[in-house]
Amino acid sequence: AAVTRRLCILKGIYPHEPKHKKKVNKGSTAARTFYLLKDIKFLLHEPIVNKFREYKVFVRKLRKAYGKSEWSTVDRLKNNKPTYKLDHIVKERYPTFVDALRDLDDALSMCFLFSTFPRTGKCHVQTIQLCRRLAMEFLNYIIASRSLRKVFLSIKGIYYQAEVLGQPVTWITPYAFAHDHPTDVDYRVMATFTEFYTTLLGFVNFRLYHSLNLLYPPKIDGQADVELKPAEGKEYAMDSESYLEKLSALSASLARVVAPTHEDEVEMDEFPVEGETAEQMDERKKEQEALEKHKKLFEGLRFFLNREVPREPLAFIIRCFGGQVSWDKSLCIGATYDVSNPSITHQIVDRPRVEQQVVGRYYLQPQWVFDSVNAKLCLPVADYFPGVLLPPHLSPFVTEQEGDYVPPEKLKLLAMQRGENPGDGRLRDEESEEEDEEEEDDNDKEEEEEEEEDESEKEEEMKLKKMEEQKTQGNKALPVKVTAGKLRLEDRQRLEQEQQSEEKRLAIMMMKKREKYLYKKIMFGKKRKVREANKLAAKRKAHDTAVKEEKKKSKKARRA
Repeated sequence: AAVTRRLCILKGIYPHEPKHKKKVNKGSTAARTFYLLKDIKFLLHEPIVNKFREYKVFVRKLRKAYGKSEWSTVDRLKNNKPTYKLDHIVKERYPTFVDALRDLDDALSMCFLFSTFPRTGKCHVQTIQLCRRLAMEFLNYIIASRSLRKVFLSIKGIYYQAEVLGQPVTWITPYAFAHDHPTDVDYRVMATFTEFYTTLLGFVNFRLYHSLNLLYPPKIDGQADVELKPAEGKEYAMDSESYLEKLSALSASLARVVAPTHEDEVEMDEFPVEGETAEQMDERKKEQEALEKHKKLFEGLRFFLNREVPREPLAFIIRCFGGQVSWDKSLCIGATYDVSNPSITHQIVDRPRVEQQVVGRYYLQPQWVFDSVNAKLCLPVADYFPGVLLPPHLSPFVTEQEGDYVPPEKLKLLAMQRGENPGDGRLRDEESEEEDEEEEDDNDKEEEEEEEEDESEKEEEMKLKKMEEQKTQGNKALPVKVTAGKLRLEDRQRLEQEQQSEEKRLAIMMMKKREKYLYKKIMFGKKRKVREANKLAAKRKAHDTAVKEEKKKSKKARRA
């Protein structure tokens, strides 16, 4: 059963849920996995089945040799251990390279997960090392091609999205925390998936590196390798591991097959696509320009990462957008400049306060890097200073449709992308808040004075009412008046709306039962969407008012 399951995973055959489960299971309700008969027949022709059988025989012989303490037989069997390759399965499942790229999401997520595993008995050390190497090679390709587009920090881990040869590839990397292996996870199933995914990722990395004229396996550029002194490398890792450590530092550029020649930028000829208008061409051109600008977001900026911030994700993101990055040389191999370097423009810190600050350098919290990438512009630094309460981290994977609730932070961001300055609006809001507070203080004083005046006025009004009642009782004859009629103008727009609504009502009445049911379902969905948006807006309003009240209380406490 384990061999069949393994074979199904490698060949991409998934279980099938039958319509009548009880009928297929011959009246039994026990949990059982079902596969289509044609899929199982397809497996019979797989040549790797024979290799699995050979391996089974090998394990049986090895166990017997160990039991009899025949060490010469053990050595002989180990030397002749049967091996197999999954290359032909990869080629069979993915006939074209684009197919492989479209199915890369799961492969990357699994490889990044396995690369963070501790070296315990749960998983082979070779598998962990292989996953780490392939993951680092892929990250270096993304840096070289500058194809990263979106980043999101979630509870699960860090989500990345890159555009690789026109295909969006999304993967998740876990945070670098020490974790215990959960007991309810079958690691054999995961290891089988990883075995296939590592083969796939090896093929993909090879093709991607050659598409950029890069050497594979990757080598660090000669000039950068000189900067990473060989003597320095020996302090961090053994010679066998120093190559991977330098590669995973993500600070050095990779060597190319042919050295690139620096030529002037040449404008490409543009040919209109069939059926494309001039407006669509201009729009496409603007999108391309915006993309090129986004790729050079951090170009010319030099970052320094403090010890407490996550080095790998920040170094990867900064390098993807053209920035230079370094860290303390005792933290990791590959540091290119020191904290005292005067050319550093941004220092990423995650402490409430920085004791010694250098003039002409921004000290920012790590979220600024992630938010700037998603906003496609360098955001104002004032909201990200050390110790400042950070703005919400919005997901770039959410696109609001018409009628959806849009948070005010997203509206502010959209305004900044359009080139507007929402900072003026914030100042106006603060001024209006202060004015409101002053007015409220004045109103409180005025209300106290008015209450006293109202009491005396009410007494006078009561007296006047009594006098009027007495007069009206005496004069019971009612005066009759004739008033002139007013000309009523017809509102054409309102009449049209009424007519349209009446036509719509009649059209709904004339619908068939099935169509009417479907229409009601659509309308119910729309109304529910509106209700949810209103609910979120009300929640936000309540939150904002609560924050304002707290601010007022704290201000009053300070004055007192």
